[in-house]
Amino acid sequence: MKKLRKSLLAVVLLASVVLQACGSGGGSGDNQGAVAEDGKSSGEKVKIKWATWGNPGELTRFQEFTKDFNSRHPDIEAELIPIPGEYDQKILTQLTGGTAPDVFYAGDGFVVKLIENKSIEEMTPRMTAADSKIKPDDYFEGLWGAAKRDGKIYGVPVDCNPMVLWYNKKVLNDAGITEMPADLQAKGQWTWDAFKGMVEKIRDSKKYGYVLDNSWNSYYSWVTSNGGKVYDDNGKFIGYDDPKSKEAFQFLYDNVKEKNITFAGTLPKGQGGDAMFMSNQVGFVGAGRWYLPLFKKNSSLEYDVVTWPTNTGNKIEPAGIPTAFLVMNSASKHKDAAYTFYSEFLSSDGQKFRLQGGGNAVPSVQGVDDVVLEGNLPEHAQLFLDAREVGYSLTPFEAGIPGLSTDITSKFEALWLKNGELDASLKGIQEMANKKIDDYKNGK
Repeated sequence: MKKLRKSLLAVVLLASVVLQACGSGGGSGDNQGAVAEDGKSSGEKVKIKWATWGNPGELTRFQEFTKDFNSRHPDIEAELIPIPGEYDQKILTQLTGGTAPDVFYAGDGFVVKLIENKSIEEMTPRMTAADSKIKPDDYFEGLWGAAKRDGKIYGVPVDCNPMVLWYNKKVLNDAGITEMPADLQAKGQWTWDAFKGMVEKIRDSKKYGYVLDNSWNSYYSWVTSNGGKVYDDNGKFIGYDDPKSKEAFQFLYDNVKEKNITFAGTLPKGQGGDAMFMSNQVGFVGAGRWYLPLFKKNSSLEYDVVTWPTNTGNKIEPAGIPTAFLVMNSASKHKDAAYTFYSEFLSSDGQKFRLQGGGNAVPSVQGVDDVVLEGNLPEHAQLFLDAREVGYSLTPFEAGIPGLSTDITSKFEALWLKNGELDASLKGIQEMANKKIDDYKNGK
């Protein structure tokens, strides 16, 4: 019996050794049965998805970036999911249903909602880690906008689009204007008076001086380039009370009345400022660099850019910068792989890849300004970079209140379309904005 027990014990011990050798790899380094940190078995690819909006040209460049990323990361397979139309609502539905992408774009208003419902990851710990490819200090301070709250980063600006005035040289020349706006700016003479003199001449030549778009970045750029404020430091709308702000809106109002400025909503049916600019009917349009791919297709179009005219004595003052942010789904099952994609997309190399060759935006990260200056298009492309240095994203004071931006632009639209009275309209906008802000803070 003793011999039998010893034999059985030997069999059990031998079986145990065999099972261990076939199990989790031991000293051979073969981890075929192990589960990796990102929720995959070793040897398998981690599959992540990322989503954005975009025109066909942008989406083509995004597909190219995704393909390049996958070629450099054999352990990760990223898939681009374009989302056309009703982007925010579709992302919210996917987040609720647990099918949202790991990484996705978010606009300045949408990012606030995502922070508040805790749908997105706080990125500060990953970005400040020693091995991170991107650091908070890599990005220009004025671009964080609503994506930074209480010192915590929830989204990083993918790139940016500092607002400038594009001008049609032929339209200006045909109106008898011999000295171009950028040349006046270089001499410190690009003022409201200089601008008004030009749009008057263009109007007299039976063309449109300047097309005013119904957007926060157009309106607020006139205010801040005049040294004014739309919001105070406590988050109150002061566009009616601030003298410099009121002066800017009065300037717009008077010039709309005099037909030196044309509100975009009153242009001929089916016509937009960009199309009319390209057909040499408009002198000035306000926009970011997104017009460059369109304008450069027209070889006969003569154009350049200048920053907003000022009354402050400074050559340049802050103007708006439309910005979108890249965020990470807090429910992602593959956060390490997602961050690898996230950081490379936003890095200097990633932004150079996406924006070189006549791209439609300006880098949000330091170190790749050459993509804006390449080809010398337009001639004063440096002004995009100068505007980025001093400009600003939509303030969290406005972006953080659901629907506030839309309500404000709707009331401005009514002012221009219904030939309203400026003082009463601006006062009404301020009262409406501050009521919405107070109601939101009080949970109403």
